[in-house]
Amino acid sequence: MQSDEPTLAETLDETLLRAGFAKCPDFENVLRTNLHAPDSRHRVLALRGAVRQSLVTVDDWLAALDDAVVDVRREALAQIAYVEIVDQRIYERIAELLDDADALVVDAAVFALAEHLYTGAVGKLCEVATGHDDARCRESAVAALGAIGDDRGRPAVLAALDDKPAVRRRAIVALSNFEGPDIDAALERASEDRDWQVRAAVDQLKSDAD
Repeated sequence: MQSDEPTLAETLDETLLRAGFAKCPDFENVLRTNLHAPDSRHRVLALRGAVRQSLVTVDDWLAALDDAVVDVRREALAQIAYVEIVDQRIYERIAELLDDADALVVDAAVFALAEHLYTGAVGKLCEVATGHDDARCRESAVAALGAIGDDRGRPAVLAALDDKPAVRRRAIVALSNFEGPDIDAALERASEDRDWQVRAAVDQLKSDAD
C-alpha cells in the first residue's frame, strides 16, 4: 500500500553528512560550496566531508584556520592533525593560533603541531608550556615538546616539573626523549614528588629504560 505521508525534504545538515561519504560530483559541489556557508555549523560539516573526500585546498585550510567562529577553527585544527600538510603557510598559521584567545583552539593547535612534529614552532610551544594561563595548554605543549624532541624544548620541559600535578606527570613522559645529567637529576628529584602519580611515572620511565 502506498503511504499517504509526504516525503520529508532532506535538511542541508543531512545532505552534508551524506556528501562526506558518497562519491558524486554534485555532492562534491555541495561540500565545496558550504566550506564558505553563512552558517558555521554547515562550514564545519562541509569541512569534515571535504577532508574525507580529499577536496580541501590550501586556501580552504587557511580560510578555516582564520574563521571568525571558534568552533570552525577548532574543527580545522582537529582535522588537519591527521592530513598531510604540503604548504608552509599552513604550519605558520597553526603556529599563530598558539596565541588564540580560546584555550581549546590553542590546545588543538599544539596537538596538530605535535602530530606533524613541526620543529618550526618549538619556540612558541615553549612559551605556551611555561606561560599559558590554562594548565591544559601548558600540559599539551609539554607533551608536544617531548614528542618533537628538539633540544630547544628541554628547559621548558624541565620547568614543567614545578607546575601542577597533571603538567608534572606529562613532563616526566616528555623527558624520555631527552638525555643528560640535568635530566637524570630532574628525574631523581621527581621520584620524591608529593604526587604519587608523578612518582609512578618516574618509576615507569626507569623500568622502560632497563
